[in-house]
Amino acid sequence: MDWLRHLVDWHAIAADVRQHFWIYLSLPFVSAIIGYVTKVVAIRMMFQPMNFIGIKPPYLGWQGIIPRNAAKMAGISVDLMTSQLITVREVFERLEPERIAKELEPHLIEVMDHITRDVAERYQPGLWNSLPEFVRKRIVQRVQADLPDTIADIMRDVSDHIETLFDLKAMVVGNLVRDKTLLNRIFWETGKQEFKFFGTAGFYFGFGIGVVQMICWILWKQAWMLPAFGLFVGFASDWIALQMLFRPLRPRRVMGLKIQGLFLRRQQEVAHDYGNLIADQILTPEKIWIAVLEGPLSDRVLELMQRHVMQAVDEQAGAARPILSMMIGSQKYVEMKQAVADSLIRELPQALQSVNRYAERAMDIRNTLTTKMQQLSAEQFEGMLRPVFKEDEWILIAIGALLGFLVGELQVFLMVH
Repeated sequence: MDWLRHLVDWHAIAADVRQHFWIYLSLPFVSAIIGYVTKVVAIRMMFQPMNFIGIKPPYLGWQGIIPRNAAKMAGISVDLMTSQLITVREVFERLEPERIAKELEPHLIEVMDHITRDVAERYQPGLWNSLPEFVRKRIVQRVQADLPDTIADIMRDVSDHIETLFDLKAMVVGNLVRDKTLLNRIFWETGKQEFKFFGTAGFYFGFGIGVVQMICWILWKQAWMLPAFGLFVGFASDWIALQMLFRPLRPRRVMGLKIQGLFLRRQQEVAHDYGNLIADQILTPEKIWIAVLEGPLSDRVLELMQRHVMQAVDEQAGAARPILSMMIGSQKYVEMKQAVADSLIRELPQALQSVNRYAERAMDIRNTLTTKMQQLSAEQFEGMLRPVFKEDEWILIAIGALLGFLVGELQVFLMVH
C-alpha cells in the first residue's frame, strides 16, 4: 500500500472532495441521464420523424428508421405472418359460400330488380314496358331466385383459386407503406415494454458507470476521462440493453435464477396484442374485400365474376335465348349480358359490407394469429422485433456514443472552470 500512498495524496483528495462534494456527487447522475437520454433519442430515431427532415441531397438529415424503410419493414412483418402464422387459403376456406350468398341475398335481390329493368330498357327500349306486369315480375323473380346460387358459385370458385386471385402480401405492404403511422404502431405495440426498458436500463447502467467515473476523476483528474466515460456510457449501455432484450433466447438458470431475454419472456402477451392489432386494423373483412376487388389481381377476379354472371343470364334466358337474340341481335345480347355483369359487380363492394360481421367470426383471424404466434420458436419470435434494432443499429449506437462524448466534454468545461 506504500506505493499507492506515494501515488495519491489522500489528504489533498479529501479536502478537494469536501470543497467540491456536490459537483462530484452529480457525476453519477449526469452519467445516468446520459444513459437515459441516449436511449430515448435512439428509440425516437426509430419511429420519428415520419418524413425526411433535412437537406436532400446530400441527405443531411434524418427520417425515422421504420418510416424510411417502410416497404422493407412491412415486408418483414408480412413474411412472418404468411409463412408462420396464417395463409390466404386457410382464411378463405373458412367462409361458407352458401352463407355468404345468404348474407348478400337481401341487398342483391333488391339491386337485381333495378338492374334487370334498366338493362332491358337500355337494349330494347319500350319492350320491357310493353310486357304485362305479371310477365315482368316473373322475369325478375326468376333472376332473383337464381342469384344466391350464382353468388355461391362465384365464392366457391374464388376460394378454390384464391392464391392466383388475391395477393395478401401486396395488400398488407401497400396499406402499411401508405399508412406509416400504422406501421409504427405495429412495431411499437409489439415492443412497447422493451422500448421502455431500453430507456430505464440506460439510466441505471449510466449511474453505475458514473460512480466509477466519479472515483477515477477524484483520484486522477485527467481531462480525457469524462468524455471517454461519456462515450463509453452511450455505447456500452446500448449494447448491454440490446443483449438483455433478446438474450438468452431460451430460459437459463444462472446462480439459481431463471433468466431470458425480456422480449422472449413476453411472448404470450405480445402474441395477444399483435393478434388484436392486426385483426382490428389490417386483416379486416372490409379491407380484404377491397383488396380482392381492387388489388393488383382484381382483373382476374372481375373476369371470373363476369363469366359466372353471364353464364347465369344464359341459363335464365333458357329456351327464350334464340328469340331474344333474334329480337335484339346477337351482339346486343352479348352486350346485355356484359352490362348485367358489370352492374352487379359494381354493387358488390357495398353489398359485401353486410357480410363483414359473419366474415370476421368465420375467418377468426384474431385467435388464429394469437395462437400461432404463441407457438412460435424463440428464433422465429425474435424475428418480430429484432429487425427494428438491426436496421441501422450502428448509427443509433454511434449517435448515443457521440452524445455521451459531447456531454463529457461539457462536464470537463464545468469542472475546470
